[in-house]
Amino acid sequence: MSSVFKFSLAGVALATIAGCGGPGKEYVDRPAYLRDSSGAVVMAQGYQTCVRASDWTPARGIVACGDATAPAKVAAKPAPKAKPEAKPKAKPEAKPAAKPKKPVPLNITEKIELQNIPFDQAILTDDNKKELAQFLAALRKATKQRQPVQFGAVVVTGHTDRLGSIPYNMKLSERRAVVAKDHLVSAGNVDPKLIFWEGKGPKQPIPVTKFCDNKMNRKQLIECLGPNRRVTVEVVGTALPQPKPAPKPEAKPEAKPAAKPKP
Repeated sequence: MSSVFKFSLAGVALATIAGCGGPGKEYVDRPAYLRDSSGAVVMAQGYQTCVRASDWTPARGIVACGDATAPAKVAAKPAPKAKPEAKPKAKPEAKPAAKPKKPVPLNITEKIELQNIPFDQAILTDDNKKELAQFLAALRKATKQRQPVQFGAVVVTGHTDRLGSIPYNMKLSERRAVVAKDHLVSAGNVDPKLIFWEGKGPKQPIPVTKFCDNKMNRKQLIECLGPNRRVTVEVVGTALPQPKPAPKPEAKPEAKPAAKPKP
């Protein structure tokens, strides 16, 4: 008998061959444990443990030998909560294009004093007529600040100096206002429906005439009070602001001709 065989028998003698009334009676169809001639698993004497074969692996263990346990129930992991879908950011509403501002009409009030009307007369001198024509033309002409003035009303007021009675001077001032009104209409300058007239007599003297002393001789006094003998023409109307000119495009520099190659 060879030494290898004796060693194998000695290893077997260390175990008590018994039918596994407990764990030894379990039969398996795989050589993971040492078995006796009846196929029962060999138990190690004094230890009550199964003798494992050389090809034993934990995966091939059996419950009766204490080498395997019922598979533990793996707790099912809770399904991950679905993340709420991110709401798409609201696109900022496109601002409507700013409407061009309408030009605001300008309120215009201009006045001229046609002075030095002859004493005790209801007429306009040539100088008075010339001044009035220039005044109206300037209002109808566009300037850097505004468009031509659109007349809304023309108020004509007649005045006198302080010489004479109040009732007489009141009538004289009214006649002077009417003369000026008729001149405006006949010259085709103003629509008669826009003209309003009245007489003030000597009630609104020019401030400078307060120095006219009654001790002066009559001719000097009449001449000194000349500014009070007048007709006031006041124009009330509207005009649109003058639009700003568009900026001129910058002139592009002319391209220089390419230099000719030297021969």
